[in-house]
Amino acid sequence: MFVLGIDPGLSRCGYGVVESTGRRHRAVAAGVLRTDPALDVPRRLAALRDDLRALMAEHRPDVVAVERVLFQVNARTAIPVAQAAGVAMVEAVSAGAAVVEYSPNQVKQAVAGHGGADKAQVERMVQTLLGIDRPLRPVDAADAVALALCHLAHAPLRGRAAAAAIASAGRAGVVR
Repeated sequence: MFVLGIDPGLSRCGYGVVESTGRRHRAVAAGVLRTDPALDVPRRLAALRDDLRALMAEHRPDVVAVERVLFQVNARTAIPVAQAAGVAMVEAVSAGAAVVEYSPNQVKQAVAGHGGADKAQVERMVQTLLGIDRPLRPVDAADAVALALCHLAHAPLRGRAAAAAIASAGRAGVVR
């Protein structure tokens, strides 16, 4: 399974691709997509779309895990982040990938073991879990890889819940 983690942003959009075979995870790619701040927002979103489309064509992820945009005090920051997240989700669906969202606390819990972990703890755990010698830079790339790892931690439970829902729906539809 290939999971693409996306730490959305209009100026810097982190990405991290993790391959999972059973319980083994391997970092395939990580980095940051940047847009030119001199351009207007629609052109920046189009540039981000093009970069995301190329990334998805190259890696063909099964799942794209996007950080859920939560309320932020600064709306000038929250709106472009939400716009970038929306572009990432649309491109993922267009590429045939499933899309899941995780809150920052869910990512911290899954990767570092507690939802109050700081960025340094999450970065160290990303290194440890993937056997990487040094921290991923920029930090947006590490955050995106952490999102992919979060999904891989949650995927077995999601699969069991989906199977239970299908089984329940099947039993409800049986006429005797």
